[in-house]
Formats: sequence, C-alpha cells, structure tokens
Amino acid sequence: MSLPGMSCSSHVGVAVVHLKHIKWCTNVWINSQKRGSKMMGITMRDRSKNRKPLQKGRNLSIEAIQTVQALKRAANHSNVPSMEQVFDNKFRRLLKFDMIAVLRELLRQNQCLLALKVFEDIRKEDWYKPQLLLYAEMVTVLGSNGMLEKVELLIMELKAEDKLNPDIEGFNALLESLMNLNLTGLAMECFYLMKSLSCDTDRLSFKILINGLKSNGEMDLLAVIEQDSLNYYICLTNRIEESNCSK
Repeated sequence: MSLPGMSCSSHVGVAVVHLKHIKWCTNVWINSQKRGSKMMGITMRDRSKNRKPLQKGRNLSIEAIQTVQALKRAANHSNVPSMEQVFDNKFRRLLKFDMIAVLRELLRQNQCLLALKVFEDIRKEDWYKPQLLLYAEMVTVLGSNGMLEKVELLIMELKAEDKLNPDIEGFNALLESLMNLNLTGLAMECFYLMKSLSCDTDRLSFKILINGLKSNGEMDLLAVIEQDSLNYYICLTNRIEESNCSK
C-alpha cells in the first residue's frame, strides 16, 4: 500500500532507512549484553573470601555442638557410664580449641557442674596451660549461680597451678569478678598470688581493690591496699624521673 503523493523510489528509500535502523538497534542491544556480562564477571566474587575468620575457642564447630548436646543428655539422665562414654567417644577426640569452646558454651548456658567436669578433664591434657581470663569467666558464672563454694575450690586450684603466667589483664579480670561477688577474702588471696608471681600491679588493680573494699566496709584491708597503692605511685614517679634524666 502506497501513500498518496509518494513515488515508488521514495518507498524503497524509506524501507532501506528502516532496515538500517533495525540493524543499528540490534547491534546496540548485543553490545550492551556483552558489556553487561563482562561487568557481571568482574563484580561477582567468591563470598567465602569475605567471611571473617573463626575466633578460636569461641565459635562452635559441628563436633563441639554435638558434644555439648551429648553431655547435656547424659547429665539429664544421671547416667554415669553414659557420661564417661561421651567424654571418651566425643569430648576427648576434639581439638584443643573445640574443647575450650565446649567449656565456654556450657558456661554460657549456665551448665555449671558440666562445665566444671569439662574443665577438670581439660586440665589433664598435655597442652593445657592455665588462663586467668578463663578462670575469671568461670568465677563469674559460678558466682552468679550461687555456687560460692565452687568458686572457693576453683581459686584453690588456681593457686595450685604450676604453670601460671603473671598476666596482669587476667588477674585484673579475676579481681573484678571476685569483688563483684563480694568475695573480698578470695580477691586478697589473688592479690597476694600476683605478688608471689612478681606480677606488677597497675592502676586498675588498685582501683578494683580499693573500690571493692570501700563498698564492703573492709577498712583495715583498705588501709593496707591504699599504702601499697601509694608506694606504687612513688615508685612509678621515680621511674619516670629516672627515665627523663637519662635522656
């Protein structure tokens, strides 16, 4: 069908232009698809590379989760042989970090008696070295569950450790845990344990002790600690002056 006033040659010209336009649109679409596929190839990444590393001793592996569940089942049934089987077949086959993770998970769930049994087993391992921060964590959980006698026994075990490092951060955490439970006597025992290990107290150590003794009305012990604190600051001042003079 032809339009009025248009010759045949005009129709042919319009058709050619129309075909060129279709071809140009097709090429644009193909090129855009190619560019899009290249861009997708560049932006897509292996998501596993973006995952944060597992925190040792904190995140639970499948084996650790299964061990926690098995320990709780055995404890609920009060079946001693079953409990020993779980320790033999599951817990003692775990890696070091999984063992610590199981202990911390039991503490998190307030499974205190199970946690103590697990800790006792961990202490028998060849790789075991006492961690004061872990002791502090156990003291907090046991104390919050009213098991103060167990806390006292735990501190006795701590004092009997033969590979205890003078870790000031761990000792401060332990002092704070004991003072929060109003266990002034045990806190003082840990303070003297620090001294016996030549672990230099710092400002935080004295702050924890002084605040705790004040709140508990332990005025005699407070006077002793305040004197130690004064001696600490005098020694610290002398060290700073000596360091400045040597420069």
